[in-house]
This record gives sequence, C-alpha cells and structure tokens, in this order.
Amino acid sequence: MDKRPATADLQDPLYYLKNMQTLVDWVLTHHRDLLTRQEQARLAGFSTVSVPARALLTRLVMRTGELFRTDKLRYPELGGPESEALADLLAEGWLEASPKLSLDDLFRLFTLAELRQGLAPVLQQAGLAASLPKGRLLEGLQPLYPKAQPLEQWLARPKAKVVQLQGMALFDRVRLMFFGNLRQNWSDFVLVELGLQRFEPVPFTPDARAFQCREQVDCYLQMHHCREWLDAGATPREVWQAVPGPVDNPWLSSRRDRLLLELGRQADRQGDPELALQAWAASGHRQAMLKRLRLLERLKRYPQAWQLACQWQTGELSDAEAQGLARVLKRLAPKVGAERPRPVDNLPLREHHLNLPKPTMGSVELAALNALTSGEAPVFYVENTLINGLFGLLCWPVIFQPMPGAFFHPFHTGPADLTREDFVSRRQSAFEARLTLLQTGDHHQPILDTFRAKQGIANPFVVWSVLNEPLLQLALACIPANHLECLFRRLLQNIKEHRSGFPDLIRFLPTAENPERRYEMIEVKGPGDRLQDHQIRWLTFFAKQGIPASVCYLRWQEGAGVAE
Repeated sequence: MDKRPATADLQDPLYYLKNMQTLVDWVLTHHRDLLTRQEQARLAGFSTVSVPARALLTRLVMRTGELFRTDKLRYPELGGPESEALADLLAEGWLEASPKLSLDDLFRLFTLAELRQGLAPVLQQAGLAASLPKGRLLEGLQPLYPKAQPLEQWLARPKAKVVQLQGMALFDRVRLMFFGNLRQNWSDFVLVELGLQRFEPVPFTPDARAFQCREQVDCYLQMHHCREWLDAGATPREVWQAVPGPVDNPWLSSRRDRLLLELGRQADRQGDPELALQAWAASGHRQAMLKRLRLLERLKRYPQAWQLACQWQTGELSDAEAQGLARVLKRLAPKVGAERPRPVDNLPLREHHLNLPKPTMGSVELAALNALTSGEAPVFYVENTLINGLFGLLCWPVIFQPMPGAFFHPFHTGPADLTREDFVSRRQSAFEARLTLLQTGDHHQPILDTFRAKQGIANPFVVWSVLNEPLLQLALACIPANHLECLFRRLLQNIKEHRSGFPDLIRFLPTAENPERRYEMIEVKGPGDRLQDHQIRWLTFFAKQGIPASVCYLRWQEGAGVAE
C-alpha cells in the first residue's frame, strides 16, 4: 500500500501550499503516464521555484479567472514582497507579463475612476461623456474596440500592471485526475484541515484508476466543456454535436449519461422535443426512460409510449420508477385501447394516535419518544442512521473495495461512484458474500468488530455521533437477520433513493415472545403533517415483508397524554 500523504496543519500560514504540493505529487506519482513529457516537466518544476513564488502561484490558481492586477495581490504570509514572488513566476513562465485584454477584461479589472482617467482620449474620440456609468461606457465602446490588446494600448500611463496566469488547462487536468471531477474546486482540498477527519486507507493500484489512458481524460474534459456550454446558454443542438460518442469505460459512460439527461431537459424546455427524445434515448440514466415516456405522452404518440412502457416494465425497477411507470401505464391504456393495469393491492399501513399536551419546546419526535418509551420497551430516535449504519458496518469491506472510478485520492469519505447506477452490479459478488452472513446468523460479530476497529473513520452510511455499542447490541438482538437482509437488499436497489425515508423512531421489545416482533419502527407525524412519497414506499415495503412498523399521529390536548 502507498504511504499515505501527510496533511498540513492549519496553524501553518502556508498550509495551503503544502496541500497543493501533496496534490501535485500524488498526480505525478499515480498518473504520470497520463501526462505529456512537457506537462510532467512543468509539474516537476512547480516544486523547484521559491517557496513564496509557489505559495503565490497556488493562491492565483485558486482564484477566479486568469488575469490579476499586481497591486491587488497582498499575501503577508509569503514572508517577503509580493513583487519578488511575481518576478520568480514571470521568470519561470508561470505568468505572462503583458497579456492582451479585451474591453470586458479591462472594465472588470479597473475602477470607473481609473477608466475615466486612462480612457479620456478614447472616450472623447468616441463621443462618450466621461460622466456616464460604467455599464454605459462599456456598452458604448464595445462596437468600436472588439479586439483585445495589451494594457498599455488601452490606458495612458496605467498605475497598475496586469499579469496572466499560464497553464490553467494543466491545473484543471491535474484537478480532474485528483478529484475525479471538475465540480470540486481547489479550496475543497487546499483550504481544508484534512487532519480533522479520518479516512479509510484504500490501496491505490493501477487497475483501480478511473482513467487508464489520456484519451479518457480528454473525453471527460470534453463532456465537462459541453456542460459548461449548456449552462452558458448554448443551444442544445450546438452542444449535441460536441458530445463524445459512447465509451467503453463504465465510469465515463455514467458521466455521459448524466450529460445527455441534462441536454434532453434543456432541449425539452426550449421547444425541441425531437432532440430531447434522441438525447434521452441515448442516455442510460435511470431517469431518462420516464422522461421519454412523459414527453411521448405529451406529444400524443401513445402507441410508441405504450410499447416502450411495456418493455420497461419487464426490467428491474426501483420503487419510484415502478410508481412513475404505473401512473404512465394507467393514463396510456385507454389511449391505445388496452386494459387498464390492475391497481397494486397495497397492504394497509398500521396507524395509531397519541394524544399529548402540546410541548413548549422540542420536536414532535422527541415528544412521541418520551411518551412511548419505558424500561421494558426503550425507544430511540434514529431516523435514517440505524439501518444505514448497520449496513455500512457489515458491508464496510465492499464499500471501500478498490474499483475504477471509486477512489481518486486518500481523502475520500466514501466511493465516488456510490450513487451511480452500476455501483452495486460492479460489486455484486462481494455484497452477496456479506449478506450471506445474515443468512447464516454470523453477522453480529463482524458488525461489532468493525464498529470498534473503525471508530470515527468516515463512511457514507455511518453517523458516529448517533451510533453506540449498546444501541447496536440491542438492535442486533431484536432485529431478525432475515429482516435486516430484506432492508439491506432494498437499500442496494437504489442507494441514492433508499438511504432516506426510514421511520423516525425505533422501539425495542426484548422480552416479546415472537422473535420477529421484538422491535417496531415508528414514523411520527405531528398535527397537519403528512407522509412523503419515499416514506410511504418504505412503509409499504415493511407491510409486504412483515416488518413491524407503524405511523404515529400526534394530537395536542390539555392534560396528560394518552396512547390510543
């Protein structure tokens, strides 16, 4: 296993430089073959410039844009004049001394007073009054000066210099290979105290890398630029022409699916339904099919929609997908002369009411907990933490299994592909091996051993501040293994959707004669509150599986609370 990189201490004024150096060294060590020789040399050269120059360069990389006024650069922690650090960066080619500035650049970098003075001859020649506001001046000059030019040609005797950062494309490439995305910015790593959190050490092997060749990095960058063009207002048809074709890398394919999902959304909103249908048909995102069906329905293409819906019905669907599909089929059936689908006969949800004095403080969940708990039947407020936590502890080795596209650096709180459609399928055999422990009844000790050994290490399913060993012991003693297996398998059907919606409370009944009734999950609803869709889906699942659960509706009254 690689030696884990050290993290900087926030007490060090140059902590951000040390974190940046860690990042650059990591990429040079683990992704060197994905860089050109020139890029390798450039990153190696980062370590050779003076410490103040490197620190200043790091600050500039983290800032927005590539153009900077030298008189606005003030970083006392450099330990010397900023001008000396600037001179080093200029000498090493990290900065351009006399960049060309567009009129927009000029107006962004200089104040109105500076522009009025420096552009006085230009304004006079253009017939523009210097008293005009900044926006009006810019609007008036733009048709006359469409080309960029050095600062000295814009302003007479400028009082400040402007430099341009060189190599941002390289730094973006480095950021992508380190984070695995371009959504996270430099401050997500460089400006945090990583030592405050503990991370699971995951072996970083060449086979586990997300990018196996430079072309895959280029493909990701191209998709990122496509999304930027969409967000900047480019038409979906323009962007469609630039979207890379299908790729055989599952991780990149999922990124492409999300891009096409969004492109279809934009096309639909902008009145281009044919492109929307084409984009969604090419997307493997789990939301794309339902969007296609709804759009075909709006376009009154009922036979096509019906055929697609019937084909989709035979696949594996999450509860939300099945619910959405059922609604579409119900609407489409009379349009195509088909028999309406028989409604699903859901078992009734268990309900009970609790009349309590209205509390002066605290939540409705806490009021219900205090009213329901007793020495023989303790109640805990766990919501989404207990079942997720038990799953995370049992399946810890699978969650942190090295996989392409899962871990990019040593500071992940969980796999990057956690909510991707193929997260489970790529680890299916490993998950089955852990779930087998539930079938044999050998799950207690692995869960408790992991809880003790991994205490405080980040895991996307485990909330350490809520879980404790007595609670786990009680849960393992009262919740049957076959119930846990049902819960975990549903969680694995759609982790993004099914990690939430669990009932607020759990009541344990350790002395109950029926071993399958030694606990009950309770969803609490205060006056006027209603069940949400994802909560209803969990409660319906509980009813079908024979898992004890109920909805407790609170009513406020004067006097002592009485349970009905």
